[in-house]
Amino acid sequence: MRNPLNDRITSLEPSGIRKFFDIVAEMDDAISLGVGEPDFDTPWHVREEGIHSLERGRTFYTSNSGLKELREEIIRLIKRRYDVHYDPLSECMVTIGGSEAIDIAMRVMLSPGDEVLIPQPSYVSYVPCCIMAGGTPVPIELEEKDEFRLTPEKLAAKITPKTKILVLPFPNNPTGAIMEYEDLAKLVPIIEEHDLYVISDEIYSELSYKGKVHSIIEFPGMRERTVYINGFSKAYAMTGWRLGYACAPQMILQQMLKLHQFSIMCAPTTSQYAAVEALRNGDEDIARMREAYDQRRKYLVSRLREMGMECFEPYGAFYVFPSIKRFGMSSDEFATRLLREEKVAIVPGTAFGACGEGYMRISYAYSLQDLKKALERMERFVNGIKKEKGLL
Repeated sequence: MRNPLNDRITSLEPSGIRKFFDIVAEMDDAISLGVGEPDFDTPWHVREEGIHSLERGRTFYTSNSGLKELREEIIRLIKRRYDVHYDPLSECMVTIGGSEAIDIAMRVMLSPGDEVLIPQPSYVSYVPCCIMAGGTPVPIELEEKDEFRLTPEKLAAKITPKTKILVLPFPNNPTGAIMEYEDLAKLVPIIEEHDLYVISDEIYSELSYKGKVHSIIEFPGMRERTVYINGFSKAYAMTGWRLGYACAPQMILQQMLKLHQFSIMCAPTTSQYAAVEALRNGDEDIARMREAYDQRRKYLVSRLREMGMECFEPYGAFYVFPSIKRFGMSSDEFATRLLREEKVAIVPGTAFGACGEGYMRISYAYSLQDLKKALERMERFVNGIKKEKGLL
């Protein structure tokens, strides 16, 4: 029989995150710090609006690009945050999470051979989406000495005549790194000089612990070069509602909408009505959850350092990215042994790119009680490794 499968798809590796998640699901008394999902319930007033929409029979398709009132609220939020305006009718669309927006943005912008610069360590979907779109992913290896920020030198060094898109994944998953205004400003001349486009994935933009988060779209000329991607999963604890959005110049957005139209039709109607309520009345919810995450962040960094693990301080998202290099083990070995010996699941840094070797991602989207219990187990494991390696 003829092979029914596409070589481009079969060559892709499954997500390195799910491997440990699946093992934990079958293990008694295991604690997972591996999944980036808020432990908070979706705020009640947001859930209530979703329920109310069902009670009113609002169960039909919306416009392909999403409810007009939701798009208008998205535009108001961006205007409020960054003083940048988009046309809600032609430059904004609602997607199935931010992940769909990443996928269709690459598919409409890439032709075979086009290169995409992807700072790593970073979210697991960028490279596969690039490959599935026929592009060539080009990793930019970020370093701890730079607080895992993208520097202009590292950007310039990777640009070739084939480079078309730069992915900006900040605040970052898995490192928790952020880009401040001055960091972004240094990239703008390089982007313009080489006529690049930007996919700015800002799904964690509301979870910053160092004041205002800035976006590349704030800079003159960058709005016209950028696909701005965000969503509701992280900021509003709405992962299962599967709702994101993209804003972009009409020329790009309308092609993205075409793909969305043929493959998805529209995002879930109930989720969209709930999201309108989240945007109108959810700022206090974000502040409350952010304060809790910040408390966990500080606790986790402090405890990791106490047990002798080097860990730079992250200022965004809800992850820490400690180094395990001193233990002379690969990231995969460390994670596998920790899970087997102490029943604690964390994610090897290599799940987010080869340059993640020597690091681990730990999520603090969990209760302090779970974090404390997991860190007690991890400390016992680390002390055993120190004794084993003669590091005490």
